[in-house]
Amino acid sequence: AKNTIEFRRFLLDEGLMGAATAPRVYLEYTTKKVMTLEFLKGVSLLDESTISQVSQDPEMGMQTIITALNIWSKSVTTMPFFHADVHAGNLMLLEDGRVGFIDFGIVGRISEKVFRSVSELSAALAVGDSQGMARALCNMGAADATVDIPRFAKDIDRVMQRLNNVEPDIAVTGAPGSVSASVSIDESEITDLLLEFVDVTENNGLKLPREFGLLVKQSLYFDRYLKILAPNVDVMNDDRVMLGGQARPDSQNGEEPEKSSGVNGANGEVAVIDV
Repeated sequence: AKNTIEFRRFLLDEGLMGAATAPRVYLEYTTKKVMTLEFLKGVSLLDESTISQVSQDPEMGMQTIITALNIWSKSVTTMPFFHADVHAGNLMLLEDGRVGFIDFGIVGRISEKVFRSVSELSAALAVGDSQGMARALCNMGAADATVDIPRFAKDIDRVMQRLNNVEPDIAVTGAPGSVSASVSIDESEITDLLLEFVDVTENNGLKLPREFGLLVKQSLYFDRYLKILAPNVDVMNDDRVMLGGQARPDSQNGEEPEKSSGVNGANGEVAVIDV
C-alpha cells in the first residue's frame, strides 16, 4: 500500500497525473491482509482491444508506450524505489487515454553508480557496441580479476542475438466477419535471457549488484513493448523519449539537458514488499 501511495504522490508532485495514474488506496478499508484500491477503467497494455486501437491509430500506441517508458525511467532517478514488475498486466491503457501503473508488490532500489553505468550501457546498446556494453558492466560490478573485454563482448553479442530473435506471440480469434488479435510476451523467455546475461557476466569474472537484474528485466519488457507498439521509434535518438526524465542535449548549440532530481536509495538494496 505504501509503495502505491508514494508512486501516486510522485505523479502528483511531478505534474504527471494528466498522463498517468496509480490507483488511490483507501486506507480506512485497508488492513495487513486486504488492500482496497480505486478501480481503474482500462485494459492491459497488450490487450487485444489495445492492439486493435493501435492498428487503427499507430500514433496513439506510440505515444502510450513512450509515456509509460518516460514516467517509469523518471521514477527510477527521482523516487527512492522503482516499479520492478512492469509486465503487460501491470501497465494499463485507461479509458481516458492515460497510462495506469498497478501492483507495486515488487520494487527495486538503485544506487547512483548503477544508474550511471546503466546509462552507459543503454548508449552502447543503441549503437550495437558490445565492447562499450562490456566496459559499462565492468564499471558497475565488482571484478574478481582483470576482465578480458573482447571476450566478454563476444559473449554479450551472443545474448543480444537471442534477444533480437525473441518474437511476440500473436493469437487471432473470431467468427466470420469479426476477427481480433492479441499479442503477448513469453515471460519465461525474458527470464531465461536475464539469467543467461547474469551467467555471462559471472563467467567473465564479474559480480553485478542485485538491483541490476530487476532493472534489466524491466528494460527487456519495455524493449518488447516498443517493438510491438512503436516499432519505428529509435529510443536513443527520438526527442520524445526522455530516459530518466531528461531531455536530450541540443545538438545545434551543445546545451546540456536540465538535470532531473537526484537518485535516492543509494544503498542499492532490493526490496520485496507484500501487503
